Amino acid sequence: MTVPSTVPSTLTTTTTPMADGFRMPPEWAPHERTWMAWPGPNFTFGEEGDATLTEAREAWAAVARAVRRFEPVTVVAGPGQRANARKVLGPGIDVVEQPLDDAWMRDIGPTFLTDGERLAAVDWVFNGWGAQEWARWDRDAKIGSYVSARADARRYASRLVNEGGAIHVDGEGTLLLTETVQRDAGRNPNWSREQVEAEIHAHLGTEKAIWLPRGLTADYGQFGTRGHVDIVAAFARPGVVLVHSQPDQSHPDHELCAGIARQLRSETDARGRTLEVVEVPAPTVTEVDGELADYSYINHYLCNGGVVLCSFDDPRDEHAAGIFRRLFPDRTVTLVDARTIFAGGGGIHCITQQQPAV
Repeated sequence: MTVPSTVPSTLTTTTTPMADGFRMPPEWAPHERTWMAWPGPNFTFGEEGDATLTEAREAWAAVARAVRRFEPVTVVAGPGQRANARKVLGPGIDVVEQPLDDAWMRDIGPTFLTDGERLAAVDWVFNGWGAQEWARWDRDAKIGSYVSARADARRYASRLVNEGGAIHVDGEGTLLLTETVQRDAGRNPNWSREQVEAEIHAHLGTEKAIWLPRGLTADYGQFGTRGHVDIVAAFARPGVVLVHSQPDQSHPDHELCAGIARQLRSETDARGRTLEVVEVPAPTVTEVDGELADYSYINHYLCNGGVVLCSFDDPRDEHAAGIFRRLFPDRTVTLVDARTIFAGGGGIHCITQQQPAV
């Protein structure tokens, strides 16, 4: 698909995606393209000319080029930043301009849906990961609508404050999420589990929610998301879930991750299957500059024929790559250094968003 030069109109509907026959396909389903956002001057990355911003752009570009080997990539850049983005990204990657606050497309962009023939998208409410005091989101809150329109997708506006990194689906009715995100007082005060589930099921076409207690410890730091599921657990295929494990018994995530693995082994999915759990050991590095790190291989990205996997210049990088090669024998596993991305508060999955093929 060629990205149109002007934004087409898109229908905003008052019904729900599930009622209209739409659902969120799993990440391993075929993609039309991947959407990303370009780092600009802000509180996260620094000012124009700062080394931290330059490093972030190089890291985002490395991911974009890795994904482009398998499918088209469109990058949204802030006004006046298209030329810089094209220069750093290199050839073959589409760049469009739209005002941005930050660069985490998984969270600020729409969640795409299909009914097999048509494309739709959920536009969640975005409020800076729970109205965190450092965050700005006036412009990012409009990216879901903008990307939906550029993709010519039927747009469904949800009332729920939610981010794409806070959900993971198996494509057959099962959803993973955490207690500390959707029910965060800074996001959805006074929403019950039942209300959250009803809203998400109606918009994703899912039937069963598996609630994990929380996210990794470092994800509750200054730039954390307060518990996104996509660094903790992710479906590899229906009935099989990847889980972050922390072998270091002194680490605060050791017992947390062991408990999550136990919980998931006791769960059944929407089809009644007992889940198979594949534990993926964390990198050996647990601290960076004296701060706890939440480095995780779970925060990978599946694209057409490929797996783009976080690497950390760590002895366990190749071990993790081996696990993914066994799970995805028909996909090429590409390791991309994600340390700079994690320094900003996320990983490879956090900066990518798939548009499914229809």
